Amino acid sequence: MCDVRLFKRAYLDYRAAENLLKIPENDEAYMNAVAYHLQQAVEKTLKAFLECVGVTVPNTHDIDKLVRMSVNNGSRVELTEWIEDKTDMLTRWETDTRYDMDYCVEQKKVQAGLKEVKAFLERNGLKEELREELKDPAVKERLAACFPKGYRPASDFEWNCLYQVFRKTIA
Repeated sequence: MCDVRLFKRAYLDYRAAENLLKIPENDEAYMNAVAYHLQQAVEKTLKAFLECVGVTVPNTHDIDKLVRMSVNNGSRVELTEWIEDKTDMLTRWETDTRYDMDYCVEQKKVQAGLKEVKAFLERNGLKEELREELKDPAVKERLAACFPKGYRPASDFEWNCLYQVFRKTIA
């Protein structure tokens, strides 16, 4: 069974980035913290989907490597064009924002990243409101049949994540 906690942590990293960006701060380096959390949201989402198909995920922050692993191992993650095009930049947002004291992410890149990461997460079911498909009781019951006996997701967020993982199975 897929552990939805990594999906939740990915979503919380996105929310942290969103909330940090709302705090008025004039220091350009401040954008690094926002960029770091956006990268973490993408990384954790990719790793969560890999784990759900039984892949032991290496200790890496390399988004390009995780994207390639996702494609090669049948992960159910739905990539966006922006994610595929920005793998190198996202990887730098993990390393350079923390270790290169001269590295500053531009605010316009962070704002674009916030929008694009949100779209990526929503496309993959990482949102709090129940997906439209799951409002149909028949779809929800077919999905529930994929779970171990007696298991029920604790929230709409969990239902959404598990739908994305099992959507091809219940189609």
